[in-house]
Amino acid sequence: MFKILLIEDDASLFKEIQERLAQWEYNVYGIENFHDIMGVFTSVQPDLVIIDIQLPKFDGFHWCRMIREHSNVPIIFLSSRDHPTDMVMSMNLGADDFVQKPFHFDVLIAKIQAILRRVYNYSSESPELKTWLGATVDFQRNRVTNEQGMMELTKNEMLILKLLMERKNQIVSRDEIMNRLWDDQRFVSDNTLTVNVNRLRKKLAELDLGDAIETKVGQGYMAIDQVSG
Repeated sequence: MFKILLIEDDASLFKEIQERLAQWEYNVYGIENFHDIMGVFTSVQPDLVIIDIQLPKFDGFHWCRMIREHSNVPIIFLSSRDHPTDMVMSMNLGADDFVQKPFHFDVLIAKIQAILRRVYNYSSESPELKTWLGATVDFQRNRVTNEQGMMELTKNEMLILKLLMERKNQIVSRDEIMNRLWDDQRFVSDNTLTVNVNRLRKKLAELDLGDAIETKVGQGYMAIDQVSG
């Protein structure tokens, strides 16, 4: 179970993030005395640190510098400010990522998981939450989220997307997709399948993923694993 130190002075936001991260079995530690952040850091020895920029006494940049003098632990910055210089400074100080407030929680989770996988060679992933082309696909809530926003899918649309994601970069025939929908008691006709795929593509386009599902004429559909360009 990974330990996360959340340096956030907004008590309600801290509690919300702590509760949501606990659902993914992360141990989240907070700060009571913002004059002794390094003392807490040394005591907790976290696997990842999330720092708000605007803090009492000293800002998040100061504490990032202090942490970097002692540790290469991954750091994610949170900020309600939209100055590009904040992101640049964060990266220059050795932060691993930057999340703009307000944020979709699924985006934060995806960033945390990506960093932990990279730094600690951690490869396990919830069967209900998958990352794809920078987006988080939540099969339980039927939604796709990335930095462009969040899109709700119908159950049929999510079933189609899930099947295509299970076979990324492989062609899945129209018959196989319809059989999967039939097995799940949501049978669709050939024409209805076309309508569902088109609607799915239209929703993904709102997240700049409109080209992520390709049509293979006379064969079926394919979810790609990277966008060329």
